[in-house]
Amino acid sequence: RLGVRLIERVGRRAQPTAAGHDLLVYARRLLRESAAAEEAMTPYRDGASGRVRIGTGSTASIHLLPRVVAAARKSMPGLEITVHIGNADNILRDLEANNLDIAVVALPAAGRNFEIEPFYEEELLAVAPAGSSMPEDGPDAAFMREKTLLLYEGGNTRRAIDEWLAAPDSRIRPAMEFGSIEAIKELVAVGLGWSILPGLALKRDRAGLVTTSSLKPKLTRRLAMVLRRDKHLTRGLREMMTCLREFKS
Repeated sequence: RLGVRLIERVGRRAQPTAAGHDLLVYARRLLRESAAAEEAMTPYRDGASGRVRIGTGSTASIHLLPRVVAAARKSMPGLEITVHIGNADNILRDLEANNLDIAVVALPAAGRNFEIEPFYEEELLAVAPAGSSMPEDGPDAAFMREKTLLLYEGGNTRRAIDEWLAAPDSRIRPAMEFGSIEAIKELVAVGLGWSILPGLALKRDRAGLVTTSSLKPKLTRRLAMVLRRDKHLTRGLREMMTCLREFKS
């Protein structure tokens, strides 16, 4: 293959040629690198290490993933987990390009190449400054349309809120939009308006500085894990999926 003589015979003995002597230097180096590579791959082969790249929105990244990641790392201490935060459209685009291993997004999530598994349903709640008066059976769309609304910009959850607010009246009072749910909570707390937010984001309500209520009729959203259909399920990815399925608020 190399096109040169590597061994020559002198009497009954075989010894390397000059080219063979030079090749030995590289051969020994290759053997060392091969052994090191095999050693480096051992944790992956045994399932003790790995990497999972997750894409999700801001609410899940703060209020859902920390516990899920902690559970996965407890089971696999060598698992490397990276989280990319963005809106659902961008997250799914990155998943399609194989820049992510798994996405956690609010449904609907479209894509012929995706496997979609819903795993968590939560209620969207009306949020008002502490002490605000709420209808006993929950505010309806007409009631909420009369408020100054501070809403999260874009995404599937916002589309669901807009549809709920529009029924049966198509006239919606213009809302102030923000790119941070945590910022919206702060602004509601100081009395700048009302909002409709995921229940996950309201588990800790700033020591009672906001009031929450179910809507009438109730509005919910479903979170799903999304993967490419052809994705190889490593042990780390399987562990992450198991922890997502077991998540309870």
